[in-house]
Amino acid sequence: MTNATQATARGHYFVPAASHYSTFLSVGIFMLALGFVFRLNGTPPGIWSMVMGAALIVYVIIGWFGELISENLRGAYTLWEDRSYRIGMVWFIFSEVMFFACFFGALYYIRQISLPELGSYEAMFTPYAKFTSAWPSAGPMGDAFMPMHAWGIPAINTMLLLTSGATLTWAHWGLIKGKQSQLTWGLALTVALGMTFMGFQVYEYAHAYAEMGLTLGAGVYGATFYILTGFHGLHVTLGTIMLMVMLGRGMKGHFSEHNHFAFEAVAWYWHFVDVVWLILFVFVYIL
Repeated sequence: MTNATQATARGHYFVPAASHYSTFLSVGIFMLALGFVFRLNGTPPGIWSMVMGAALIVYVIIGWFGELISENLRGAYTLWEDRSYRIGMVWFIFSEVMFFACFFGALYYIRQISLPELGSYEAMFTPYAKFTSAWPSAGPMGDAFMPMHAWGIPAINTMLLLTSGATLTWAHWGLIKGKQSQLTWGLALTVALGMTFMGFQVYEYAHAYAEMGLTLGAGVYGATFYILTGFHGLHVTLGTIMLMVMLGRGMKGHFSEHNHFAFEAVAWYWHFVDVVWLILFVFVYIL
């Protein structure tokens, strides 16, 4: 009997063999964080610690996920594992919702509570001549800047992400219908759109720094702008990498109409990233 048959017969979960990857991952995260702290304090070995830590993390990701893929392909997983993976992915996305909710909450507090309250003191006491309580504001001590306009690269990026959601859904339909070419082309288009989005964002950042004075030194506006758009850009980058993995696996025939949760998990993540961008586009760029 195979592991999967035995697990089903017993009604138990598939239990993999002991792995060293968890230890390597812990060491990699520690070295990455330690190197970052050293780097902030100007210690030269910090960069090497960061590189080694990042290399360990990449090694773990490739090796550990490779083992999971192998287990799935040889039929080690049953409905128990499928249900567990789905629940885990739901909770992961929920944690991401809370992550971005904290930053949007900070933006709301600054714009709707802090600035009006500071503005109420202007008539009595104004220690900073450049301060204005109207948004966008650099705050009392921020540098002068030009705010980012919505109807340029941000609008183009919005269309790119909305289109990527459509191409990914088209790829999913192809997978369900057993159309390999539709799956491949849909994923390839989604990857291309994600990479184009990131290219435009890099250009936007360079333009903002060089020509608009919109830096992290531009007070509260610059800080909230780069934190929100930067973390979203990181999520787009990770999502694009995951889509590239799905493209490779799809071309190798790893998915079937009834066994493709890895694809679904990445699709859920990508649609979540799309929704976050729409909210970000409204509250950061337009309002």
